[in-house]
Amino acid sequence: MEGILSSSAPYFAVLDADMQHDETILPLMLHKLQSDDLDIVIGSRYVEGGGVGEWSERRRLISRIATSASRLITKSDVKDPMSGFFLMRREVFDRTVRNLSQQGFKILLDLFASAPQPLRYAELPYEFRSRVHGESKLDSMVVWEYGMLLADKLFGRYIPPRLVIFAAIGGLGLFVHMTVLMVALSAGLAFMYAQTSAVLIAMTFNYTLNNLITYRDQRLRRWGWVRGLVSFYMICSVGAVANIGIATAIYAQESVWWFAGLAGAVVGAVWNYALSAFFTWRRRP
Repeated sequence: MEGILSSSAPYFAVLDADMQHDETILPLMLHKLQSDDLDIVIGSRYVEGGGVGEWSERRRLISRIATSASRLITKSDVKDPMSGFFLMRREVFDRTVRNLSQQGFKILLDLFASAPQPLRYAELPYEFRSRVHGESKLDSMVVWEYGMLLADKLFGRYIPPRLVIFAAIGGLGLFVHMTVLMVALSAGLAFMYAQTSAVLIAMTFNYTLNNLITYRDQRLRRWGWVRGLVSFYMICSVGAVANIGIATAIYAQESVWWFAGLAGAVVGAVWNYALSAFFTWRRRP
């Protein structure tokens, strides 16, 4: 996106650098864009005349699932929304760029989901070449980024996707807390020690899952993991105090236990999320 914005050309092409796309159709794409007065022309593997080459059945299945999932965030009937090969008018990009999610590398899908008006498009077929050098970038991190793009476009304008994941993990942490507490009490441990153990184990569980899932793109390792855990303990301890304080104050006014408890939990969750994002998983230069 920075490269596009740094150019003054009226048209630009996005082309993955793995040599698997057919660059010889670029003149045809430009002619199609200009002659049919379109916004974007896509090099497509899934229209008649196109193909995915020697992909394995597993890779074909992953692509079909990702393509189907893309329908959640775009109404257009693009056959290859995951394509890394397209040509576009610069002024159309300029109208769309501020709405882009910038999650992951599926820029084409991001453009279709973010455009203020439906894009006028066409798809030209090409045969996807076999890889000669390097390795595919398809791994669990790519899947995570794609999921975050979908989540951001589905409800990101109302609530951050990371906060949703953070809260869901917090719910699992509550289950872990209660399970550990029950087991410890059954084993004859005094309540104070049982509760302390449950709190520490639940916080460690939450931190580990958030590091693996919520902040996978900023994952902490080795000593960074240890330092992050300590800061997470401190943040969540303050969050627990805020939770109890808010809940107690609301209960004193309203005497509705479930509302007071929910309000305290929400305040605690938002506190933990905001502070851990800033201190525990803060992006460092």
